[in-house]
Amino acid sequence: MNLENGGATPQSIFSWDYVLWDVRLKLVAAGFFVYLGVFYLSHYLSSWMSITYRSLPSKEKVFWNLATTRGVFGIQSCVAGLWALLLDPVLQADKVSSQQDWSWFDCLIASGFFLLENIAVHVSNVVFRTFDVFLVVHHLLAFGSLFGIIINVKAGHYLPLMGMLLEMSTPFTCISWMLLKVGWSNTLFWKANQWIMIHMFHCRMILTYHMWWVCISNWNAFAENLERFHFAIELIGMGAVTLLLNPYWTYKKTQQLLCPVDWNFANRTTKHSSSEKLNGETFQKKEL
Repeated sequence: MNLENGGATPQSIFSWDYVLWDVRLKLVAAGFFVYLGVFYLSHYLSSWMSITYRSLPSKEKVFWNLATTRGVFGIQSCVAGLWALLLDPVLQADKVSSQQDWSWFDCLIASGFFLLENIAVHVSNVVFRTFDVFLVVHHLLAFGSLFGIIINVKAGHYLPLMGMLLEMSTPFTCISWMLLKVGWSNTLFWKANQWIMIHMFHCRMILTYHMWWVCISNWNAFAENLERFHFAIELIGMGAVTLLLNPYWTYKKTQQLLCPVDWNFANRTTKHSSSEKLNGETFQKKEL
């Protein structure tokens, strides 16, 4: 596929023939194994550097490393999404069907990440007997949206890149959770990070309204450009994020600022009699 490339992005890095199935599948596999490598790198570095990490049960170690992996992916997503939103003239001119070599690369790598996320979430749910319905729905819809790009080479990339930009809150979520676990929830740095994270969730809401405006104002063009099932997945995903996921997560993060408790492992907190023993003074006296 001879796609026009944005001015500042190096042609040689992203110049692939994306019409070919093996090219697309190789990049999805590359995204999968790159972020799997981030997961294991987080485990080894944390085991070496963090006393807190070594004291965590297996379930929380997995969550710690997934948080790190999501944080790294969030950085990639912010760069790609902001480039599409603010800088790339081709994607801004045609929000329905435009594609770039770099956007192909980012979307396929992101597909590999969400494939890893779905496998990791379902395996951990089975092994540890947990189930976070919001996380499962989020990952399934995200992968479904990007999977539509893999099978439909005519699909535009603007909306998927805006969906990736919704991960803008993820790096701050990662920092928040890790600092909470090491007992730094009373520090100014944790509270500042929490404020920024809450602001990012409000920005996510504004971005979803922008996505709806783009979609509704180009409804017929999107209906022709996307396969019917792919279009339905896009609409269901935007609806879930707008009406359910963004409001719920914004509420929970705001609540966490006022009461610094890790609700992901509330049962373990209860076993320790109070949240302070898990997230407060006891851990504050430990090294990172």
